[in-house]
Amino acid sequence: FTFGGGTRLDVGSDTRPTLTVLPPSREELQQGTATLMCLANKGFPSDWSLSWRVEDSSSSSSSSSWEQSSSPGVLQKLDGLYSWSSTLRLPADQWRKVGSVTCEATRGSQTPLRETLRRDQCSQS
Repeated sequence: FTFGGGTRLDVGSDTRPTLTVLPPSREELQQGTATLMCLANKGFPSDWSLSWRVEDSSSSSSSSSWEQSSSPGVLQKLDGLYSWSSTLRLPADQWRKVGSVTCEATRGSQTPLRETLRRDQCSQS
């Protein structure tokens, strides 16, 4: 609910979203780009944020310098919970060097949620 000049009131209990990381498509990789998507479903309230960590397959180093974007939370009218998505784009040749990608959902001081996708588990890698 929004009152007056924009004071928002969230009614409900904290609910941790479920994370799913989707790999790039084979067709997209053939065109030289890799887009990964992180879906966060059924969380509450709306201020969870998503971020990415990319692990190089040849070392334990990580990088977050790739293009990232996140959507604002979308309220599901049926259950009053929110869903978000975030995309990570990197060149296909860099994707082939990746060991894993991790999507992390954070909210305040709560323990972050993480979902990791290993490139060698993807059929189109």
